[in-house]
Amino acid sequence: MVKRMAGKRDYYEVLGIAKTTSKDEIKDAYRKLALQYHPDRNKSPEAEERFKEISEAYAVLSDDEKRRQYDMLGHAGFDQRYTTEDIFRGADFDSIFRDLGFGIGDLFGTFFGGRDFREERTQRGQDLAYDLEITLEEAAKGVEKEIRVPRTEKCSVCKGTGASVGTSPRTCPKCEGTGRTQSVQRNGFSMFVRVTPCSMCKGRGEIIDSPCKNCRGTGLEKRERSITVNVPAGIDEGYELRLRGEGEALSSDSPSGDLYVLIHIFPHDQFKRSGDDLLYSLMIGFPQAALGAETSIPTLDGNTNIKIRPGTQPGEILKLKGKGMPRLRGYGRGDLLVRVAIVVPEKLSQQQKVLLEQLSKEFDQNVQSRSRRLRF
Repeated sequence: MVKRMAGKRDYYEVLGIAKTTSKDEIKDAYRKLALQYHPDRNKSPEAEERFKEISEAYAVLSDDEKRRQYDMLGHAGFDQRYTTEDIFRGADFDSIFRDLGFGIGDLFGTFFGGRDFREERTQRGQDLAYDLEITLEEAAKGVEKEIRVPRTEKCSVCKGTGASVGTSPRTCPKCEGTGRTQSVQRNGFSMFVRVTPCSMCKGRGEIIDSPCKNCRGTGLEKRERSITVNVPAGIDEGYELRLRGEGEALSSDSPSGDLYVLIHIFPHDQFKRSGDDLLYSLMIGFPQAALGAETSIPTLDGNTNIKIRPGTQPGEILKLKGKGMPRLRGYGRGDLLVRVAIVVPEKLSQQQKVLLEQLSKEFDQNVQSRSRRLRF
């Protein structure tokens, strides 16, 4: 697999565009940069790396789904979901390179040694899904989780060969290892070629004379595997993490599928989440709202003090900057939004009633006691 570059720049910065740039404008920006940095036109040592960088950025930002995932996850989470091959698959380079007079092979020669992965049809195993539940605190700090996944994988005894220990499969003499045979039928001037799986090796291309007792010659077994999942800080409900090659194996010589880990976050007893911000309800009394106060509130980093200004109204929002969730793209944190609510006591002492009646008189407001209705 092609290695990804470490410490990559933001894709929007690479192409010199804004996040609101349209797809047509993205294509125009890439066309200009490709003309400037294509290795056939620019022989400077830095040109090839720059060409790789702008081509990868274009492949992501020109695709609606990849762009949405990148905007949500940034490089940290995005690279867990997509490989280099996945990024370039489906991107429209053909029309751009045709207009510029370059061959599409120039691009794949730079990235994949001339191999055009778009023509590959290698059959791989089935993808698996796993629901992972974490706390809000774990989502804020990032966490490493061990999960156990039942799956089909290569036999641990024969290492996927299907043959018993000490023996090896032999090439099928009928199909000579191709796994298929063909027959030709002629009808006048017409000729029909029929290709079918080899009847001797059942399409495997190999004959196993001494099958492995553990997997009975299939080369596969069912096992429950412990897998480590690295959850990045700032992840939100419903995000998927892709673990390549951790899915089902289809056969001993084909690549395994992928494992998609779907993130679920337990409801928190104090905070609600809104994007990168956290919401908290602060209950205070009328005297505190009217006269002002200083009180302690919880945050993800521990308790902190907050000042209530005199005359604070019910429903007013107080903002604590940088006390929310980390952003997946790595640029700071959201805010803690504190919504003020006024607590109205359900029971009052006689003295408290008298004081409130006096206060209502000062404000020229009607009140009603249990014994009588007062009007001041």
